[in-house]
Amino acid sequence: MLDKKTRARMERRLTRALTEACETAKPMLPGFCWLTHLVDYRHFPESLRVVWVFETQDDLARALKGEGRQRMRELTEAAFFEVGLEVDSIDAHLDADSEEECRRVHGSDWERRLSLLERH
Repeated sequence: MLDKKTRARMERRLTRALTEACETAKPMLPGFCWLTHLVDYRHFPESLRVVWVFETQDDLARALKGEGRQRMRELTEAAFFEVGLEVDSIDAHLDADSEEECRRVHGSDWERRLSLLERH
């Protein structure tokens, strides 16, 4: 388990690296809007999840069928590498979702939607 100071440092570095991945992805992935990460530092790095969010379910489906999935993997892997994280399978740390589905199911309440994702 990481101490409080180490957690804060890792969080800053991870946020910076994933922000860079997000900005790089925007022109590459049609319909991609933003990304976020979820982590329980008591179970780090196993609990770390990066959620890529697209505008619509169609945008998401196109990304997952085409080269988008590979681009998400590569950019996530690069961000992890930048902060010194090694994981066995990048796919275990990736999720994707859409604004459209969050509106439909959770009334655009991303906090609630992401909290449900954290439990799985």
